[in-house]
Amino acid sequence: MTEGDTPWEPPLAGTESEHLIGALDRLRATFRWKADDLDAAGLRTRVGASSLTIGGLLKHLAVVEDYTFTVKFAGTPIGGPWRPAEWDDEFEWPFTSAARDTPAELYALWDDAVARSRERLAAALADGGLDQRVHISGPDGQHATLRRLVCDLIEEYGRHTGHADLLREAVDGRTGEDPPPGWRAKSGVPA
Repeated sequence: MTEGDTPWEPPLAGTESEHLIGALDRLRATFRWKADDLDAAGLRTRVGASSLTIGGLLKHLAVVEDYTFTVKFAGTPIGGPWRPAEWDDEFEWPFTSAARDTPAELYALWDDAVARSRERLAAALADGGLDQRVHISGPDGQHATLRRLVCDLIEEYGRHTGHADLLREAVDGRTGEDPPPGWRAKSGVPA
């Protein structure tokens, strides 16, 4: 197995930035693998009483990617394909509206949002590193650091990758901690 077989694997020894970005990219790849290559029915599968679906998670995480590196990071409107004024409920809209989207639309939303986030994060790291202060602040007015945004995104993916794990197993039995060596996304753009 070579490094090219598992490009999502974090470095064994690297800088703090390399480890944080590596952990985030590993979770992104694992989530994308759990969500990959499903039809509309698979993307809408639910488990038990929960209304959560892999399609809803794809759309939610796409919104979170863009929101993190626009509103939270720079204080600019979310833009892109998002029109928050049209959302019936700011927090639930990505989950509830995903059922009306095609698989191609959902995969493209997530893939494109991740690509934008990677570009924005790379530029931010080159222009100030993890310690730079970002737009979002707490009730005391203290601004968060870029490090906090990256850690929050890692936490968000950790939570939802676990959800996707359960949902995917219900769809077709796919289980596992990481994508297998050599895996590349079949739907949309590779993660």
